Amino acid sequence: MIKEMRWFRGFRDSEYDNDKETNEEKDVEAGENDSAKAEDDERARETEYIDQKIQEGKGTSWFERLKKGLLKSRENIVGQISSLLSIRKIDEELWDDIEAILIQADIGIQSTMRIIDNLKDRVAMQKINESEQVIELLKEELVDILRFESPQTLHDTTARRVILVVGVNGTGKTTTIAKLARRYVNAGKSVLLAAADTFRAAAIEQLDIWAKRLNVDIIKHERGSDPAAVVYDAIHAANARKTDILLIDTAGRLHTYVNLMEELKKIKRIADREKGNAQLETLLVIDATTGQNGIAQARLFDEALKVDGIILTKLDGTAKGGIVLAIQDELKIPVRYVGVGEGMEDLHEFNPKEFVEALVG
Repeated sequence: MIKEMRWFRGFRDSEYDNDKETNEEKDVEAGENDSAKAEDDERARETEYIDQKIQEGKGTSWFERLKKGLLKSRENIVGQISSLLSIRKIDEELWDDIEAILIQADIGIQSTMRIIDNLKDRVAMQKINESEQVIELLKEELVDILRFESPQTLHDTTARRVILVVGVNGTGKTTTIAKLARRYVNAGKSVLLAAADTFRAAAIEQLDIWAKRLNVDIIKHERGSDPAAVVYDAIHAANARKTDILLIDTAGRLHTYVNLMEELKKIKRIADREKGNAQLETLLVIDATTGQNGIAQARLFDEALKVDGIILTKLDGTAKGGIVLAIQDELKIPVRYVGVGEGMEDLHEFNPKEFVEALVG
């Protein structure tokens, strides 16, 4: 009897352990299914978002989109200056107020002082007293500052190019790469993407979706892998295929700023070493809404990597479009592209005269 009871308890305990293991396995399986479903849902949302962006902006000219995107900046700069000129005489106090408006628009102290000094001299020399004439002189001064170097266009060179795209998270870096890729494809170039931002969650997946939508190839590794290894493989693939344009997405945040810069320096060294006869270019993406912080970012990235050009995004979200002048005049880094929205047509080569015309009107 005692033996039977011991056997029964052992059998019951064994059944309990088996049930427990089975339930745990079911829980794990359910968790994995939930996680997979969440990833699929996120990917579906990302795909829908990308399809929407591809359709946005069609049928509208670039200048119309640029002018609309710069509306806040135009009202902030020209609107205030025009209001002052319409009710005030041209004197030292007026120049002080115009100076304050330009500085508040993130044009920068150095650039503002030069603009004001030149305007004073020209107004006095030409004996100007009409507000419209002052605005026209302001436009000429702005264009003069922005014209220090012509931006490269898609057709400037037939050389193959390796373009390293850098910038902090949140600037729209990955989407900007997709816009650039589309512009190059439309210009008849062969394009390859490299997903070297292996640190940010979903960065690889996002670029992969863009690659499929744009019908271009992509080189990618697993999340958490060595970004430099991705770049190495991508450059060798581009060399073997004789790809015209290789666009490299990079991390915008690591554990510390020092880690990020060291990682980017390593990537650039490898790109420079392996690029063969291709032209290496480093483009920095800056969010225009960050104002002076964006200029500080440009300084830091330029010190570490020697930036060849700036892509200024989200100009439609700020009243401080003067950051364009500060970047070019103070840092001597050319603005290559400007973005005024999330649509695929909302990124364009920077043209100083066109920009000033849209800004000042």
